[in-house]
Amino acid sequence: MKYILRGIRDFVLWSYARNTWQWDVLCVLILVFIFLTPKSCFVNGERQHRSGHQTQAISTVILGPEVVDNGKDRDKIAERVRAITGRSNIDIVAVRPRVGNDGKTLAYEVDIR
Repeated sequence: MKYILRGIRDFVLWSYARNTWQWDVLCVLILVFIFLTPKSCFVNGERQHRSGHQTQAISTVILGPEVVDNGKDRDKIAERVRAITGRSNIDIVAVRPRVGNDGKTLAYEVDIR
């Protein structure tokens, strides 16, 4: 039992000299690990970035000026977008007016998630 515990201790603390057979076995095991381990084991576990942001995809809905009275009224815009898309859970990211050459608002571009 004494020799077994001593062997385990020596293995864990690696107290072997460089010119011993134990050292040679360790070097062979390291080389086997390096050359026989598939590349998939070394792939980074982080998510791949498909776009510039990590949130859900943003969609753009275009509303006509006759549908929205005021471009700053987000509650009214959210209500209209819910009716058009049929989705009850939307998050308005941005509202941009699309203005024509004459200065009139042609439509509103609403970015939603």
